[in-house]
Amino acid sequence: MSRTTPDRGAVTGREPAVMMEIMPATVLDRIRAVEAAPARAGMVWAVALSAYAAAVFHRSSLAVTGVDATDRFGINASALATFSVAQLAVYAVMQVPVGVLLDRYGSRRLLLVGGALLVAGQLCFALATDVPLAVTGRVLVGFGDAMTFISVLRLVASWFPGRRNPMMVQLTVTLGQFGAILGAVPLVALLHATGWSTAFLIAAAVGASVTMMVAVAVRDTPHRETATVAPPGLAVVRQRLADAWAQPGTRLGLWTHFVVQFPGTVFALLWGYPFLVQGQGFAPTTAAATLTVMTVVGLLLAPVIAQLCARHPYHRSSLVLALVGGTALMWTVVLAWPGRAPGWLLVVLVVVLAVSGPGSAIGFDYARTFNPAHRLGSATGIVNVGGFVASIVLILAIGFVLDLTTPAGAANPALSSFRWAFAVQYLLWALGVVQVLRYRRVTRRQLAAG
Repeated sequence: MSRTTPDRGAVTGREPAVMMEIMPATVLDRIRAVEAAPARAGMVWAVALSAYAAAVFHRSSLAVTGVDATDRFGINASALATFSVAQLAVYAVMQVPVGVLLDRYGSRRLLLVGGALLVAGQLCFALATDVPLAVTGRVLVGFGDAMTFISVLRLVASWFPGRRNPMMVQLTVTLGQFGAILGAVPLVALLHATGWSTAFLIAAAVGASVTMMVAVAVRDTPHRETATVAPPGLAVVRQRLADAWAQPGTRLGLWTHFVVQFPGTVFALLWGYPFLVQGQGFAPTTAAATLTVMTVVGLLLAPVIAQLCARHPYHRSSLVLALVGGTALMWTVVLAWPGRAPGWLLVVLVVVLAVSGPGSAIGFDYARTFNPAHRLGSATGIVNVGGFVASIVLILAIGFVLDLTTPAGAANPALSSFRWAFAVQYLLWALGVVQVLRYRRVTRRQLAAG
């Protein structure tokens, strides 16, 4: 196999040359500190992971309450889509600014601010009786969510040796999805038992508790470098952002995240539950349990994907393309099935969709491989934009198609409407695959030349 692949650093046991410039001052010091205090590193990671799980819970809380939201606020499918789009648009737009802030101020501060915003957002959603306040709540959730994940990734990079980073990232992505499990069947049960306001007030209380844990337990690094190094100026920050974008490996990570993440995100975050309940005739609790299956399978698949990337680093992009092809094939079978699909087939669908989360994390591994630590926040923020931009486009498109194909006066969209709506995915897959192939080629050329 040619050594001009974009994964050369992983194969040789070293990062690319750009990583070597920070080895003496940063990485070696980090490794020594972590090896001296593994228990402390584990505690910091566990608390940070709980913050990410809470963010996932808040993010996904609309997924199983969308049908109730249409009744509470008297809205149609397109208007419901704006709730998720408001949240995800803020999340996507904030990724690069948050990456810059992360490089400047560190993970702990951003996790605290993000936690406070998540709590405020859920409070607004709990008390909302009209659309403007409800949308405000989702916007605040989007702001808080945007500050959480990449802050946790920076903590992983700071507290654990580089050789353990891919597995720790996969574990973080995967275990964080326990938040989605809490946001499925338990939230549906709580909503139906206590009502809208009480359910979301309890969600806000959970977020406040986790934020207090972060304040007590989390520190940015196992050593004191952040206390002795002044934050970089804006000119330096802009240069780091430009350098991260100029690196083809960063853009390969962005398009990897784009093409792998959106099918599972859109299904789990908003449209999967209505598709199962209104299109396929599932009971609400059965639909919520099916979404939980998706999350649990993702937990099991993440270590497998991490091991495949570690053992076959030359073929990370090939794994990405295989995941996309399998997902598209599965949707083709479901959408082409005459009438309602059997239950077993829909379970297979959610099992396949479960690869979206751990599969999209390959994009972050590209960001880590091709960028030095001092601009990792900026690079990670750029990568993280990809999947959420795709998800926003698909959420809006599905809502538009559902309204367009649902007859006036109909209580719910028909199954045929859902089929046309979910067919929009093929356009996004085509764009994403073309771009992954493009930037894989550019990255290989760059490494071969250097």
